[in-house]
Amino acid sequence: MKIFIDIFSGDELLSDAYDVKEVDGVVYEADCAMVQVRSGGDFDIGANASAEEAAEDLEDGVETVNNVVNSFRLQQTQFDKKSFLTYIKGYMKAVKAKLAETAPDQVEVFEKGAQAYVKKVIGSFKDWDFYTGESMDPDAMVVLLNYREDGETPYVAVWKHGIKETKI
Repeated sequence: MKIFIDIFSGDELLSDAYDVKEVDGVVYEADCAMVQVRSGGDFDIGANASAEEAAEDLEDGVETVNNVVNSFRLQQTQFDKKSFLTYIKGYMKAVKAKLAETAPDQVEVFEKGAQAYVKKVIGSFKDWDFYTGESMDPDAMVVLLNYREDGETPYVAVWKHGIKETKI
């Protein structure tokens, strides 16, 4: 299995356990799902619950979460268009500098593809949610989340050149 790790923060952002597809040579997109997980600090130790406790479990013990967001402990953050553009310009500059050192042949591909994808995000800005990695590093990648055309299937997008792939 491959884990996609942010090159700046070292946060794990995604894995190939999800159906990852490359888009425009610069972004990896992966469909997500809303799943139910047990919340709170109660753990099943095998004892039989009373009828009242079982009813409480149904009410309080389960929450619906995005499986990628939950699995990688992504933290939601907020942007307006202006602050997002400020962030993304700085981030793209940092990725470009890193590419110039490590893969100079990829700089032009990154610049053209990233510019097109950012235009797509800005064009439908209100539809996107934004997440930082677990460390909440403000200089690291912001994971983008949106929904497919069906309006029901969430997907995340990470910058291909802003991650390193690690096999485990």
